[in-house]
Amino acid sequence: MANVAKRQFDAVIVGAGGAGMRAALQLSEAGLKTAVLSKVFPTRSHTVAAQGGISASLGNVQEDKWEWHMYDTVKGSDWLGDQDAIEFMCKTAPEAVIELEHFGMPFDRVESGRIYQRPFGGHTANFGEKPVQRACAAADRTGHALLHTLYQRNVRANTQFFVEWMALDLIRDADGDVVGVTALEMETGEVYVLHAKAVLFATGGAGRIYAASTNAFINTGDGLGMCARAGIPLEDMEFWQFHPTGVAGAGVLITEGVRGEGGILLNGNGERFMERYAPTLKDLAPRDFVSRCMALEVLEGRGAGKNKDHVLLKLDHLGPEVINHRLPSIREIAIKFAGVDPIKEPIPVIPTTHYQMGGIPTNYLGEVMVPKGDNPEVRVNGFYAAGECACASVHGANRLGTNSLLDLVVFGKSAGDSMIDFIKRERPVHKPLPENAADYSLSRIARLENQTGGEEVNDVRSAMQKTIQLRAGVFRNSENMALGVKEIAEVAERAKRTQIKDKSKVWNTARIEALELDNLIEAAVATMIAADARKESRGAHSHDDFQKRDDDNWMKHSLFFNHDRHLDYKPVHTKPLTVDYIPPKERTF
Repeated sequence: MANVAKRQFDAVIVGAGGAGMRAALQLSEAGLKTAVLSKVFPTRSHTVAAQGGISASLGNVQEDKWEWHMYDTVKGSDWLGDQDAIEFMCKTAPEAVIELEHFGMPFDRVESGRIYQRPFGGHTANFGEKPVQRACAAADRTGHALLHTLYQRNVRANTQFFVEWMALDLIRDADGDVVGVTALEMETGEVYVLHAKAVLFATGGAGRIYAASTNAFINTGDGLGMCARAGIPLEDMEFWQFHPTGVAGAGVLITEGVRGEGGILLNGNGERFMERYAPTLKDLAPRDFVSRCMALEVLEGRGAGKNKDHVLLKLDHLGPEVINHRLPSIREIAIKFAGVDPIKEPIPVIPTTHYQMGGIPTNYLGEVMVPKGDNPEVRVNGFYAAGECACASVHGANRLGTNSLLDLVVFGKSAGDSMIDFIKRERPVHKPLPENAADYSLSRIARLENQTGGEEVNDVRSAMQKTIQLRAGVFRNSENMALGVKEIAEVAERAKRTQIKDKSKVWNTARIEALELDNLIEAAVATMIAADARKESRGAHSHDDFQKRDDDNWMKHSLFFNHDRHLDYKPVHTKPLTVDYIPPKERTF
């Protein structure tokens, strides 16, 4: 092996958001030597941006049952979600939220002292009969409260954080088992091998493949890129959620909690248009549905503003007290990014890329599962994933709001438990590292060092974002997506020739951005090829040439393999753990 420094841990976790820190807490409290790598200080991870709440059928405000939550999640997923994983998540939700409360998370309260819950899109009582209050909230800063709570618990548990480190590549041995990662320390520019008994990816989404996104600039799909390069397929990458209410022109998120508190969407004519599309749930229909309705209003000439290119989110009727108490950050965002005070006037909003439903294929135990021979799901020994980078698949073709924070803590803990069991039972000592463990990562960095007459990173990234925005948006069609496949392949070729002018080692952000682009490109290519291949409309994948859902041919998960850019498919898990299967039906609201 090249002369690269090595460090050894029981467990290495890449990513310090909600999922990574929840798993780390489990491992550290079990007495295992745990390292958490993060490109930013842990409390700046993207979980901090989650606003509206975390779902659990506590029934603090009105009657609720986990079975109703499960039904809503299956229906929200447009029957592409795995029903065993969905049951596991919804059944575990109350326990997970109460645990957060016991950790000290500062939830808002109702008069009795119990956790406050607000309504949210797609969450209903009695299997779709009426909206239910299920979103446990800390004002409109729920992710912020959750992340700080988990960070404090990890400090208490002596978790070891490697702050401002970037993981580069997964290390797999001759058996295909995962034995560690290579990583770059930003402060020095040095490459390290982190040798581990088990590795967890909790690297978040890749929303920055789009030009307009609510995602932070750090959301560059690092876990997806590392998996793709290591021969692990990416699942369901055609499904991207467009959040209905991004600030028009800025993309900054306005939580669905605004509509949960009683905010309403208006078109340019002042009409509450969601009553036409979803007479029962109105503005609280699931996100994919509301986003399409908003886009239709604009496309059909009923948009607001000088260019009629957005709609309006009205909340002035809620009154200053509700806005300042329940939605203080939203008021601040509206004033700063839209130039409007929501106490007096509506906020201009438009659907904006928000969440990746696909990712690294896992089961509800957090184990990474790949096809082998005739078996569509074989465990990769020593490798786990949780959070937005993972595809369990609880969100299927469309995620319900507030199920993302729930996903983080439920599957973060589940993956942590699986890792503890694996380390204690199956890998009590480290497997040897391959001789060439660091060579691939070093060759990638060397290419950047030596590239001359190449492409500028900014130019290639912009071309990628423009292609994905144009070809894989809210509405899709065969002609557009076929063009997208061709265009993204050309961009991917350009990405092989990126160059950086700054060759220094210390705090070289140009090198970091070039390495992040390598990961973004993998996610973008997977997205475009998988979207073009799916000949139906399901959840967030709205195909103008195939406008109906086709359960006979397409109720299956896509798997994208980067080495030859081919797609395979595997069946959806239709067997829940303990309850009856929820059969497909038409989604109406």
